[in-house]
Amino acid sequence: MNILWMGPPNVALSLFFKKRRYQVKYREDVIPFNDPIWDWMDYSISFGYKHIIASDITQHYWGRIINVHISLLPWNRGADPNLWSFLEDTPKGVSIHLIDDGVDTGPILKQKEVQMLANDTLATSYDRLVRQGEVLLVDTFPKYVGRHFKPTPQPNLGTVHKSSDKEKWFSVLKNGWDTPVKDLKGLVDNRGTKN
Repeated sequence: MNILWMGPPNVALSLFFKKRRYQVKYREDVIPFNDPIWDWMDYSISFGYKHIIASDITQHYWGRIINVHISLLPWNRGADPNLWSFLEDTPKGVSIHLIDDGVDTGPILKQKEVQMLANDTLATSYDRLVRQGEVLLVDTFPKYVGRHFKPTPQPNLGTVHKSSDKEKWFSVLKNGWDTPVKDLKGLVDNRGTKN
């Protein structure tokens, strides 16, 4: 099986693919529709990929591109989901979903709520979510390609953020990504205003 991995290489998951003798190609750049890699791949996995995939690709390869998103969708779609889960005090977790034309709006294959610790920082909570995303993908991917999942549509609620949305909140990140998450809890309500 040929896997197109979109995002930074992941050592733990590379071992998972190698054990199963999957052929994997890694890309972090914007991949146009006419790139031959799309015809090469059987499935594509986006995990930490920083680009929006064009709608001609998502439509043509519908059902063959999945995303591992470090939020409990439909909360915190888009950029910086971990940060926003604390600022807005929304549920925390990881989701694996099919990629559609929207931003993290595709049907969900599997989700897991993740509990945070009182002494977590943005960095430690992010690392925990990534590890849980790896575990969820290892469990989910073989079942997904074996067609043992019926995707569940997402509800019409939740939140979405662009990368630029966090700029006005940098001042509350006193220690950058090492800022304790308890200092961020609920600073923004779901309408984007400061409490």
